[in-house]
Amino acid sequence: LVHDFVALCEQLVPTSRIVLVDLGASLDFHGTGTQSPALYITHLYEQFGMPFDHIYAFEITPKEPAKVYEMVPDRLRAAYHWNNVGISADDNSTRNPWNIIRDNFDENDVVVVKLDVDTPSVELPLTQQLLQDERLHRVIDHFYFEHHVHLDELKMSWRKGGMHGSVADSLRLFHGLRKAGIAAHSWV
Repeated sequence: LVHDFVALCEQLVPTSRIVLVDLGASLDFHGTGTQSPALYITHLYEQFGMPFDHIYAFEITPKEPAKVYEMVPDRLRAAYHWNNVGISADDNSTRNPWNIIRDNFDENDVVVVKLDVDTPSVELPLTQQLLQDERLHRVIDHFYFEHHVHLDELKMSWRKGGMHGSVADSLRLFHGLRKAGIAAHSWV
């Protein structure tokens, strides 16, 4: 993953918030420490002097809040907001993450989104909405997405949600997001 942390820092103003919106926030899915995707991202940004002020974690799989709280590292607890609900691709839903971002953040904030809910019927419409929404292009700085495309090397890992599209489709998607001003990263 290649990041331009200098450019991110240069856009900060005194009221800027540094926000992670974690869509598919199972902390224990990939192990512990920095192996969890959210913990990897928080650690990466912290290394470059950008600790998250807010982490909004959405996860549909029921989890006991006390167990989630125990998995969150001490340094992140004050910023961590656990939302044990699924997200929606419905434009009119209060659970559509783009509505939440549009209503609460602006161009002065550093907004990082990780999308990995392993449900193409939600993920693919959300990525298309993101591609088409110019306001989101100005608000979201980094987008991490595990695009489950037909790829023999990962078919065993991706069989749960299925594979849709090709590597070329994925490259077009990420190129479109980058062209719109969002640093988009393929996540596996």
